[in-house]
Amino acid sequence: MVSLDTRKNLLNPPLNQSFLEREVASNKEECKYPTYGLEALGLKNLGRVYRNLSIPQLVELALARGEGRLASNGALVVETGKYTGRSPKDKFIVSEPTSRDEIDWNHLNVPISEENFERLYHRVLAYVQGRDLYIFDGYVGADPRYRFGVRVINELASQNLFVHQLFLRPTAAELAEHQADFTVIAVPGLEGDPEEDSIHSEAFIVAHLARKLVIIGGSQYSGEMKKSIFSMMNYFMTKQGVLPMHGAANMDKQGHTALFFGLSGTGKTTLSADPHRSLIGDDEHGWSEDGIFNFEGGCYAKTIRLSAEHEPQIWAALKFGSLLENVILDPDTRIPDYDDGSLTENTRAAYPLRYIPNCAISGVGSHPKTIIFLTADAFGVLPPIAKLTREQAMYHFLSGYTSKLAGTERGITAPQVTFSACFGQCFFPLSPTVYDEMLGERLRQHPDTGVYLVNTGWSGGPYGVGKRIAIKHTRAMVSAALNGELEGVNYQPHPIFQVLVPESVPGVPSKILDPKNTWDDPEAYEQQARELARRFAENFKQFSNARPEIVEAGPIS
Repeated sequence: MVSLDTRKNLLNPPLNQSFLEREVASNKEECKYPTYGLEALGLKNLGRVYRNLSIPQLVELALARGEGRLASNGALVVETGKYTGRSPKDKFIVSEPTSRDEIDWNHLNVPISEENFERLYHRVLAYVQGRDLYIFDGYVGADPRYRFGVRVINELASQNLFVHQLFLRPTAAELAEHQADFTVIAVPGLEGDPEEDSIHSEAFIVAHLARKLVIIGGSQYSGEMKKSIFSMMNYFMTKQGVLPMHGAANMDKQGHTALFFGLSGTGKTTLSADPHRSLIGDDEHGWSEDGIFNFEGGCYAKTIRLSAEHEPQIWAALKFGSLLENVILDPDTRIPDYDDGSLTENTRAAYPLRYIPNCAISGVGSHPKTIIFLTADAFGVLPPIAKLTREQAMYHFLSGYTSKLAGTERGITAPQVTFSACFGQCFFPLSPTVYDEMLGERLRQHPDTGVYLVNTGWSGGPYGVGKRIAIKHTRAMVSAALNGELEGVNYQPHPIFQVLVPESVPGVPSKILDPKNTWDDPEAYEQQARELARRFAENFKQFSNARPEIVEAGPIS
C-alpha cells in the first residue's frame, strides 16, 4: 500500500530543489527572497518572487500548484474558467492629460478616471501581499531600433509560461540590463466590484498610457495580456513613424514578404504557416521605413478542429513547452480532442515561433510584395479572391469587414456580421484614419505591392445555407497571389463591390470564383449582396473625414 506521504508527493511533485536551494542560499543572511525591483511599483510584503524561469521550471510549478495537466504530446493544458475569450466590454483606457485628446473614445476605447484606476490598482497591491509572483522580463519588437522592454508580473505560473512563449526572450546579457518600458500585472484571482470600481463586471483590463502600465484581474484568459501589449504598441509605434498591424507575415526563399490581415478566426495563423514559406509572425507586426518586423516571439493559434493534415506545422508545434487553453483531454490517454468545443470554440495554443520548423527566427522582413485581407463573409456573397486598387485597399482596411466566429469573444455562439476598422479596431487607441493614411502612404511608396481580398467564409449561400469555402481552394488562391500567378490573368470588376475578380486561378474551379454562380437562386444572391453593400455604406459613414476617392472605392449600394 502506498503511504500517505508518498501519495502527497505523487499529487504534489517536489519543485526543482537545486533551483530553490540556490535562491535560498543567496539570500540566507537577510532571510528573504529577491523582489527584482517590484517595490517601485508598490508591490510589497510578497511571497517568493520568480524571475524568468525556464520552461521546465514553469511547467513543474504549474503542475505542482494544480494549475493544469500534461497532455500526451507534452503540452501543459489549462482551463480558463468563465472567461474563454477576450472581454472587450471590460477593457478601459485611463483618461489622463497626456493622451486624452489623442484617443478615439468610443464603445471600444472606454475611458476610466484616474481615481478609479488608483482604486483598482491599490486593490491589486493589497491582493498580491503574501503571494508568490512570477516575472517575465523581455521585449516586444524584433527590430532593435523599435524595441520596447516589457515586464509581465503574474499570479499564475501557467500564465507566465504563456508570456515567456509569446514575447521576445532576452539573452543573459540583455536580462542583466533589462529596463521595462511596458508593465503588465495579471492577477486573475482578483475580481473587481462593478458598483464600487465603476467597471462592467468582475473582470477588468485597464491601460494607463502615461505610466505604460496595464492591470488585469478577474479573467484567466491569457490573450488579454498579449492584446494589452499590442494596444500599447499601436499607440506608441505611430510616434516613431511605424504602422502597427494586426496581421501575420511570412516570406519566400527569395526574401519576398507577404502580410495577412484579419480578425481572429479568419485564417491568419493557418494561412501564414506555410511549409513552403518562412513564418515571420502570426499576429502582430510593424511596417517601418525599412520593412516589416514582428512584435512578438511566439504564436497564439486557435486549435478547434485542428488536424495534422490541414495544419501540419501548428500540429507539430504542440509539444512540451506549449500551453493549451480549454482543450479537452481524454481522461485516460490525455490525448487532446481538438474537435471538442464543449468548453469553448475558442480553444487556443501558445508556443514560441521557433517551434515552427522553417520560421524566420530574426522576426524581420523586407517591404511586402503581397498583402492579403482576410474576411469570413457570413453573407456568402464576396468572391473567394479579388484584387484591390490602392483606394479599395484603404477602403477595405478602414471597413475591416468579417464575421466574428464562435468563441472568439464571450457571448459569440454563431457568426455575427461585424466591421472592425484596421481588422482589429478594439486594439487601436487612435482614430482608424490615422492608421489607414499610414497604410496608403506605404502603398504609394511601394506601388508594386499587390493587395487582395480573400473570403475564407461562405459560398453558395449565407451561413446555415451555403458551405464554408474549402481550405484547399483558399490555399491555392493565396499561393497564386503570392507566387505572382495572378498578375497575368484577366479580371472582371464585381458589379456591386467593384473589386477585381480573376477569371481563373490555378487549381481552383472557375465556377466558384464568381460567387453568384454558386447560388441556386441568382436573384437571391443579388439581394443578399446589395444588403451587404448597404451595410458597408452605413458603416463607412463614421469616416466622414475620408477622402472622396476612398469613399468611391467602396461597393455600390
